[in-house]
Formats: sequence, structure tokens, C-alpha cells
Amino acid sequence: MERSPPPFFKQGPSAQARLGFFAVLAIALLVLDVRFKMLDKVRLVLGTVLYPVQTVLLTPRDMWRGGSSYFVNQRTLQNENAALKLAVIQLGLQAQRSMQLELENNHLKQLHTLGENRYPQSVMAEILYETRDPFLRRLVLSKGSQQGVTAGMPVLDQQGIVGQITRVFPFSSEMRLITDKEQAIPVQVARNGLRAIAYGGQQAEMLEIRFIASNADIQPNDLLITSGIDGIYPAGLAVAKVVQVERSGSFGFAKIWCKPVAGVQQHRHLLILLSKNDHPEPLPKEGTHLERKTSSSHRSAINHPSSIPAPSTQGEQRP
Repeated sequence: MERSPPPFFKQGPSAQARLGFFAVLAIALLVLDVRFKMLDKVRLVLGTVLYPVQTVLLTPRDMWRGGSSYFVNQRTLQNENAALKLAVIQLGLQAQRSMQLELENNHLKQLHTLGENRYPQSVMAEILYETRDPFLRRLVLSKGSQQGVTAGMPVLDQQGIVGQITRVFPFSSEMRLITDKEQAIPVQVARNGLRAIAYGGQQAEMLEIRFIASNADIQPNDLLITSGIDGIYPAGLAVAKVVQVERSGSFGFAKIWCKPVAGVQQHRHLLILLSKNDHPEPLPKEGTHLERKTSSSHRSAINHPSSIPAPSTQGEQRP
């Protein structure tokens, strides 16, 4: 039994006819477009008309891609910024380390040259640490009795006197800085040869010249050098520069403050002079200069005045 649609729906050509018509039309349009470029203007008009619609339809996609790329780029920039900051810090540390090594190398060269040319009997020592007593200015060095170091030897850098060895161990030694309150150095003014004694301890990193007359010829910026009369420090070594001179007519002595020329708190390596020292070792806290220099026979004579022999009277003549 043949079935067909109702007559109402039978309008126009059949589907096969329409398919054939549109197929022929499409082929004809293709041929005309390829051979004669007749559809370029139509294509241009359609592209212009459809561009806003295309833009609106692609907006959600572009927003999604832009947002995701923004966060990705933000994270990438943050990571790169952190890496660059770390690199800057590392480069800064390397630059500081290089500068420190260069300064230390120059200092070691100067000490080596000084030891070879002027003081061949010397040994270079490294500062291990500073003593914990805040009232004493003392350092512990890396050379001891095994290297020929003995108490009383002077310690200096390429600029001048730094201190004196006070205690010696087999592989280390203790040094007293010239700014220590128990340290005293015989000095003289390089300009005119005026002799004096420089003491430490009254002001931080300063020396004081005591018991010198108010009218003494000493001025600011005068260079003080070792006089050598104590037999401990070689003569001619730079000690300090005068920075302040206070004179008072009512007081018989002038107040003179000096700044050490040596790098007391600047270097890690120092030079110990291994010169023979015939003088007594530095005094302990409980000792005095008079007690150390006085022999046992003199002490007994002082303690027992009756034991002092009377002067001989032979050959005396009465007037």
C-alpha cells in the first residue's frame, strides 16, 4: 500500500529537484568565482557585516584566555622577581667578600714586605678572638712559644704599634693593645724629639700623655713615635697622632689626647717582632714596677734598714 503525504504538504518541486538545482547553482558559483572573481565583493561585504557579530561571539573566549594568561604571567613575573632579588643579594655578598679578600690580601702583602725588609726576625699571626672582659683591651693570637714568641714582644701592623705580648701559650699568645688601661709606651714627638709616656684606658680607642708641662712644645697633629728607651719597642715606630691639647694656667700639666695610627680594630693579621727582650716581662695586676725591678737583696735591705752596712769612715780627717 503506497503512502503519500496529504495534498496540503505537496507544494513546490520535489526534494530531488531542489537538490539538483542547488548543486548546479553551487558548481556555477564556484566556476564564476574561480574564473571571473565575481564573489570577492560579496565576500567583502559579508565579512564587514559579520565582523561585529564575530567579535561579540568571540568575546567570552578572549576574556577567558586573557584572564588565564594574566594570572600565569603574574605568577611568572613574581617568580622571576624573587629570583632576581636573590641573585642581587648573592652578587652583593660576593662583591663584599671579594672586597674584603682584596683588602686582606693587600694588608698581608704589606705585612710580608715589612717583615722581610725591615724586621726579618718576625712572625705573622692571626687574631683568633678578643677577650671577654670589656674593661681590658686584649686579643688572642695564633702564634705561641712553639713559634718563638715570648712575653714582652711588640706587635705591629704596616702603620705602627698595635700592642704587646703579655701571656704566651704553646700555640697561642695573648696581646695587650696600646689602648689598654694597663699599657704605657715611652714615646717622643717626631717633630722636636720631646720625650713622654703614652697611657691607654681613659677614653675608648685613645691614648693619653700624662705628666707633661703645660708649656711643653707639643701641638695637635704631631706624630708620636717610640723612643726605644724601654728596650721593648724599637725606636722610630709610629704610635699615635695628637688630636687634642688642653692647657690650663692653674694646673701644672697639660691634658693631651692621641689617636693610635695603627689599625687597632681593623685587621685580622698582625706582625710579632721576635726581637730579644732583656727587660722584665709585663707586670701582672697585683705587681708594681718597683717590686719587679728591685732585687731580693734590695727588698731585704728595705724591709730591714738596720741590716744596711754603715759607710766606711777610713781615711776621714777632722778639720
